[in-house]
Amino acid sequence: MKLQETKPGQKGVKPELERKIDLYVHGRLDDEQIDDLWAELIYNEYALDYLKTVASLKGIVDEQQRETESNIISMNRSNWFMAAAAAMILIVGAFGLLQFSAESGSIEPIAAIELDYYRSADGTTEGSTGDSVIREAIVLANEGQYQQAVEVIESELNNISDANSRALLFINAGSILYNVSMYEEAAIRFERVVELDESDPLVRERAYWYLGNTYFQMNKLNEAKQAFEQAYELNGAYSRVAQSYLRALANS
Repeated sequence: MKLQETKPGQKGVKPELERKIDLYVHGRLDDEQIDDLWAELIYNEYALDYLKTVASLKGIVDEQQRETESNIISMNRSNWFMAAAAAMILIVGAFGLLQFSAESGSIEPIAAIELDYYRSADGTTEGSTGDSVIREAIVLANEGQYQQAVEVIESELNNISDANSRALLFINAGSILYNVSMYEEAAIRFERVVELDESDPLVRERAYWYLGNTYFQMNKLNEAKQAFEQAYELNGAYSRVAQSYLRALANS
């Protein structure tokens, strides 16, 4: 998967990227091309600004052409920007920063997992049991006390039987270990999540995505492919990015 990259501090947008943005705004890219485009936009704030400008200008032209539908057009343009913002939050916040090698054109596992509270589709915190423990563990991890953070979580696991609450605790422990490159230990925690059949499918999908990246870090590519395949088949928020990784790994 060939990707362009604008290095930090480099202003402007390359002509080929401009063309992709123009095609995207006019609805002429397929799903795979859209995935590739967003992967490039993550690293290029100038390209994001250009995308917004192009979309805005297109909205103005459309409005002039259909004055009788000006209110509808205005609403659509507003919804477009909301959708673009939501997509950016989803990619950066939920996936971590996707890592792409500019020289080889191949994907790499995510560098780190953002430590945050995991929320359901309606915006509520998933599982109230153990929330205070997760908060405490995140604070400890952010202070560099990784071992203590994991110990706090695993001590709480002895007191909880609910599958979803246990899954969230395992995910947080695995994420903390992943961020300090303790991939074998992280994999054990993510594996425990996917073994919990009664846990929330959204949580299990996230665990498969993280597990795939963990195996990838360990150079266990067959296991990584299997985990990404599971994330893809669950057909949720991680499905398309998992599919992109599967395509890239198929050529590795």
